[in-house]
Amino acid sequence: MPTELRRTIGFWGGSAIMVGCIIGSGIFRTPATIAKETGSPAWILAFWLAGGVLSLFGALAYAELGTMFPRSGGLYVYLNRGLGGPVSFVFGWTFMLITKPMAAAAIAMVFAEHVNLLLGTKWDNRIVTCVMVVFLTGVNAAGTGLGSRVAVVLTGIKVLALAGIVGLGLALMKGSGANFAATAAPKTLFAALAPVMAAVLWTYDGWSDVAAVAGEVKEPQRTLPRVLLVGTAAVTAIYVAVNAVYLWMVPLAEMRACETVAPLVMERLLGGAGATAVTAMIVVSTLGATHTSILTGARVTYAQAADGLLFRFLGRVSPRFGTPAVSLWVQALLSCAVAWFLGTFERLAGGFVFTMWIFYGLAAVGVIVLRVRRPDLDRPYRCRGYPVVPVLFIAAAAAMTVLSILDSPRQTLPWLGVLVAGAPAYYLWRRLAA
Repeated sequence: MPTELRRTIGFWGGSAIMVGCIIGSGIFRTPATIAKETGSPAWILAFWLAGGVLSLFGALAYAELGTMFPRSGGLYVYLNRGLGGPVSFVFGWTFMLITKPMAAAAIAMVFAEHVNLLLGTKWDNRIVTCVMVVFLTGVNAAGTGLGSRVAVVLTGIKVLALAGIVGLGLALMKGSGANFAATAAPKTLFAALAPVMAAVLWTYDGWSDVAAVAGEVKEPQRTLPRVLLVGTAAVTAIYVAVNAVYLWMVPLAEMRACETVAPLVMERLLGGAGATAVTAMIVVSTLGATHTSILTGARVTYAQAADGLLFRFLGRVSPRFGTPAVSLWVQALLSCAVAWFLGTFERLAGGFVFTMWIFYGLAAVGVIVLRVRRPDLDRPYRCRGYPVVPVLFIAAAAAMTVLSILDSPRQTLPWLGVLVAGAPAYYLWRRLAA
């Protein structure tokens, strides 16, 4: 039974995977949520820019880690090498049980909502979500080369569609500069910080996912840094531009009254046909993001099983396609389970952001630890701006964790409990394995 994955992903495939992971439900769902929290368009754009900068800082650190350890597993591998087995086990435990299943299910849930809107149907969103997860898992199990080619096509459609919103907004000149005037803020800036940045960071999330398939990237020492840096910068530019058009076209008061801003913008630009077109775009966008989320997520479970920290059968590779088929299908089962029992986008996305940023910060700690303890390791790419960049990223991750707990303890503490439970589970696993 083969245990090595095939290197089939090039620069364009990796870039498509990364951009596809980032551009999904968030850019369509979160702008209205953010508008409900603050009264300043200038601050809204500043939050979007800050999210891009934080993601870029994370990408810079991950580029160093990804080229040092160019094997599949991404964040799990970095935590294992930088901070040791217990921390990496707790991450893998949390990631497998709740974090990645919630992410894939949350994106697929938005897909289901907009399929119903587009077709005028009333199918159960949970059923549509599960069908899509199972279908896309089958696509990925059939081969990463096929999966990355699908990602190229879907990502191209998404980027062109978002560029169309910006281009039409500027060309038709139907907006108003008066919309950029500040209005009465529902909350103080400090009180709005946690929910706004959580929404922004959900929208940017995915910047690290391409590192999870490092073991399948051609020439990883050369390709990974380019993919991470170019992909993050491109998405930041797209997001800031799209939100500027949203604000130009829709006053904050109206934005707060809707759930999805893009259809309202397109209706004002092109009428009902525009609203229908953007709904179809959201369907395509979330289809692509679900696809790439499924592709990358199973590689972490695969890597942990290959290291003997999970059931060995999860590390099996398909002899025909060279993909981690068992991990893919286990992930699909868990994604369907959380979609069915949690049932809403908000609950799924909230749990993901909270747990994931704890480990993002810890991985950046690993960059510093490895620089101190293992200066001899080969580093084909060194984090630019070290140590300021990783330190700022660590501080931001810690602040987000604390602010999120203070803002929504009833929502965040249960997920923290699952994470903490991974520590005794690790020592129990080691005892049983011995």
